[in-house]
Amino acid sequence: MREAPSRTLMEALWEAGATVRAYDPEAMAEAERIYGSRPELHLVDSPDAALEGADALVICTEWQHFRAPDFDKVKAALKNPVIFDGRNLYDPLQMADMGITYYGIGRGVSVRRSSG
Repeated sequence: MREAPSRTLMEALWEAGATVRAYDPEAMAEAERIYGSRPELHLVDSPDAALEGADALVICTEWQHFRAPDFDKVKAALKNPVIFDGRNLYDPLQMADMGITYYGIGRGVSVRRSSG
């Protein structure tokens, strides 16, 4: 996690007043060591727990756990069906068809769900 993009993102979100719910199957102990206990960070024990009460989903790692989620479950759990995908794991057109606003970071084109 020394130079992980997730650290930069979390710190920017905290600066903006956000609370982060984070899950990574390999980095939880290191995240706790670096950040300790703080009210704006909730380290959780599963991807589902990370979605609870979340405004949006941000993918910062490409672990197998995240490659084929149950998108209906993801969409239902999020306050807003929005995914920011820093690893470009998902198909933008599939996300649009499912009614999920999707931002593939670095792709240059994002697909937003249509209203109505």
